[in-house]
Parts: sequence; structure tokens; C-alpha cells
Amino acid sequence: MKGNKPSNVFIYGRCGTGKTVVTRMVGKELENVSKDKNKELKVVYVNCKMKRVADTEYRILATLLKEFGKEVPFTGLPTDQIYNTFFEVIDSKRQDIIIILDEVDSLIYKVGDELLYNLIRANQELKNAKITIVGITNDLNLIENLDPRVKSSLGEEELVFPPYNALQLQDILRNRAELAFISGALEEGVIEKCAALAAQEHGDARKALDLLRVAGELSERDGSKKITLRHVDIAEEKIDLDRVMEVVKAQPKQSQAVLYSILELFDKNKKEIQTGEALDKYSEVCQKYGLKVLTQRRVSDLISELDLFGIINTKIISKGRYGRTRIITISLPDVVQKRLKSFLCQIFL
Repeated sequence: MKGNKPSNVFIYGRCGTGKTVVTRMVGKELENVSKDKNKELKVVYVNCKMKRVADTEYRILATLLKEFGKEVPFTGLPTDQIYNTFFEVIDSKRQDIIIILDEVDSLIYKVGDELLYNLIRANQELKNAKITIVGITNDLNLIENLDPRVKSSLGEEELVFPPYNALQLQDILRNRAELAFISGALEEGVIEKCAALAAQEHGDARKALDLLRVAGELSERDGSKKITLRHVDIAEEKIDLDRVMEVVKAQPKQSQAVLYSILELFDKNKKEIQTGEALDKYSEVCQKYGLKVLTQRRVSDLISELDLFGIINTKIISKGRYGRTRIITISLPDVVQKRLKSFLCQIFL
């Protein structure tokens, strides 16, 4: 508002901690205040994970140009030409531009940090406009992976959105419940249980809201007059099942074979297995169903990916002079585990 160029800002935090909604709300407030003060300020939001819309340097520039009323083809022109057109358009008048790049890590890991560098350095050439970058990411190490030239030019401030605790989630849920349900529709303890379950999983507000929403839908289907704790338990299983099934269906055949092998071993009343056992079982599955047997290292990577998705849990334990080994456990509810096994059995029959 005083005419100075604000710092670039990078916002970090886990999913469902409010990074996007808060950033967009602050952007809207800034635009409102700038109108009252007769200042030219424009906030542009771009989700870098939107496939075929904003997942490349060219497409993001085309999206930005569209925001300023300039239509360009989404492919076909030289990137240099797109940059020149963009800078000409924004520099046609005195204005501040705040570009919010949500899921910016997706862009950087896919096509590099050239876009960031060019947008930041453009301020030295622009005569009327000033550009500020706001990057939103789940990746706390993103800045460390940038080109040193970009890091030195960025001059950013960092904000970290911590996960919500159970009491904060209760506040959010109560606010939504007043809008969503008639008075007296919730059994005592429902909101507290939804908040506690979500707080255990990194304080994701979306998880808490989904639990309450699905519990409400289940109650409605039952013809119940109240949403009960039992509905919350069923909702948790349903959400976990939907999430796990969606992830597993999207995995390549080799990853599905690794998971099928692990589930087969757990069916033999095992509480935990070693990676060596999983590798042997995986080789059997591949030979039985005509799949190429991957190297031990690649299978180990696939196991790590399944751990990252939250489908299995792995931990490394020391066996003294016999070295270290990785132990695999499954923390999925029994219902989810059975449905998952049934789905994989249909693939490997």
C-alpha cells in the first residue's frame, strides 16, 4: 500500500491446514483495500498441479496472460515470446501483481525453477509493474532444492502452517455443524471423536470435515434421528477404504504385486514380516503370473512408496552383528484389508 515491493513469501504446511484458503482470503482483502486507496493491485492464483492447465512453464504463463485479458494459444509459441508478451502486458501500467503459485513443488520438480527465476528477475527490467511471488507447498525442503541463483534472488519470507490440534478442529467442526445439521442432530461426543481422529493424522481439517459429513450421510441412509459415534466409526472405515482403494488402483502392476505378496504373508497370521520374506513371496507371485522379477533395490523402493501412501508401515531394526533389517506391518482396519486383498486377488487370478 506504501508503494514498496513486498517480500516474496513461501508458505509451508501439511494438507488440510488452511494454507490455500487463508492465502486466497488475504489476497482478496488486499485487493479490496487497494480499491479503497485507489491503488492498482491484482492477485492471481494458479494451481501448479492442474494437469494440462498449469503444469508447465508455458501453460502457467498462458494462464497468467488470460488473467490480464490477453488470450494466447496453450501450445505452439516460443517460450521467449510468451515471456515478452506477458511482461509487455503487465508493464503497460503502474501496478502491483501478487502471483500465488499453489503446489509450486509440483512445477519445480517437473520442469525446474526457471519460471521462478524469470519472474523474480523481471522486477529489475519492469518500469511500472512489480511482481511478488507467493509459493504454497507441503515440501519443507523445497527451498534447499532450488538453484543457488534462484535462492539468492528470492529473498523470501517463510510461513509455516502448523497442524490443527483437537480443540481447534472441534471449533471448525462446530461452526460447520451449525450450518449443516438441524439442532440436536448430533449425539454427544461425535464432534470430539471426529476431531480426535483427525488430530491423530497430522491435524488435517479436511479429514475431520469428511468424517462428520460421511457420518451424517450414513445416519441419513439409516433413517436415524441422530448421528452417533457408531456412524463416525463406520465413516472412518469407509473413508480409509475409499482412499486406499483409489491409491492401489492407480499403482502399476509391479507395485500391486508387491502389496499382494505382503498381504498374502499377513494372511498366515503374521503380525509383522521382514523385507526378505516379502522379496521371496514377490518372486513367487511374479513367476506364477508371468511378471518380470524386479531387482531387490527396486522392490525396496516400491515398499517405501507403499509406506509413504500409508498402506503399510515399515521400520528398521538392528539385529546386532547380523546387521539391520526392515520390518513391515499393516495398520489398516480389518474391513479395509479384506477388501484390498479381494481386489488384488481378482487381478492376480
